[in-house]
Amino acid sequence: MTDFARPAEATEAVEAVAAPVLTSDGAATAAPARTERTAGGSGRRLSWDVLRVVFVLLVILYHSTFIGPLVYHDIIPKNLVFPHQVGASLLLVLSAYFVAATVRRGGARRGGTARWWWGKIARLMPAFFVATVNAWIFLRYLAPDGWYLPGKRDLVANLLMLWHWDGRWGYVDGSYWTIPLQLMAFCLAAVIWRGRLGRGVGLRVLMWAALIVPALQWHHLATRAPGSYYAMLADGAGIFRWHLFVAGVAVWMVSTGRLGRRHFVAIELVAVAEHALQTSVLDPTAGWSTDWIAVGLIALGILAMTGAALGPDWDRWIPPVGRRAITWLAGISYGVFLTHQTVGYVVMRRLQQLGVGPTLQTGFMILTGVLAGWLLTRFVERPLHRRLMRAWDVGPGRYGRVDLASVPMPGPSRATRS
Repeated sequence: MTDFARPAEATEAVEAVAAPVLTSDGAATAAPARTERTAGGSGRRLSWDVLRVVFVLLVILYHSTFIGPLVYHDIIPKNLVFPHQVGASLLLVLSAYFVAATVRRGGARRGGTARWWWGKIARLMPAFFVATVNAWIFLRYLAPDGWYLPGKRDLVANLLMLWHWDGRWGYVDGSYWTIPLQLMAFCLAAVIWRGRLGRGVGLRVLMWAALIVPALQWHHLATRAPGSYYAMLADGAGIFRWHLFVAGVAVWMVSTGRLGRRHFVAIELVAVAEHALQTSVLDPTAGWSTDWIAVGLIALGILAMTGAALGPDWDRWIPPVGRRAITWLAGISYGVFLTHQTVGYVVMRRLQQLGVGPTLQTGFMILTGVLAGWLLTRFVERPLHRRLMRAWDVGPGRYGRVDLASVPMPGPSRATRS
């Protein structure tokens, strides 16, 4: 799957991927806890980089050890299998946290909310387009015989992100399901953050509605045919993952005193229960089944994010060499997320032809993802983001500057009542 986007304290960032995801500049620190400097000298908190790297690694392990052999039966089963879809969901929670943390600062300090929104698009989309074409090329020209052979129409459908809206279009990379959900989150945040639904009672009502509405429709959706118009609408709107965004926003709110502790606990408990519901399968013969280990890991991930937001930075427990490695990996995490799956499957299958065993195949898939992710970050994501932001500043940005002193910045709700 995808998340999601990486945050930035002093520069624009995309909260990523499936990514979900991730970005490449620094980490936003919305929590009131003390901000430490990492080995690289930036003000980013290492806690978030650790979480980002762990979540992306969970995505890769899930795809390499479980989904790969499941989808492509000619890939031999792995000795160690991680069969739980967790990483991409946690990247969405992380993305939502940093959307909430950066939209206010971005709207005030960076020339307006429109520039903040454009910064997210400029970070997310160019890398996605290039990675999609790359995945299409690997499947089209480098995959073994008998694998999915996407045509040009499939490439266009993937570039337009039509998978949720029309089941006839297959993914060239299954990780990308999170990208349109993040885009919707960016757009929604940009629209509502200054209005009544972006603060106080209005925001709380919106968050609870995002939890309750999907729960009320779950049984209806679970019993409908996959190709029904209702299923297409629900999937297209990402209704099955709204609870993850609510969970991330709630972490930010409690870390900044905008949400009472008991209210926060209630929201997170319902969000985790919602995850158990929305990821369950209702089979006419086998009945209801849920991956409770995955649900537990989601709860543990949210707990870890809460600790990162409320507590001290984790750099005190990690040696300098480890900090540099984690910061570097977090910086390319969006690229790794975009490139590891389809490319990794082809690499694993070709290595298998050379006699490479299952465990080494997983290792090579991780290494391939890191290398391809670094290349995508170094030569696509970062330079195109800089160019697109310069284009904004000499174009639309010239007419939309916002003085920080002129922007009303409401503080926490009175007494942070729950």
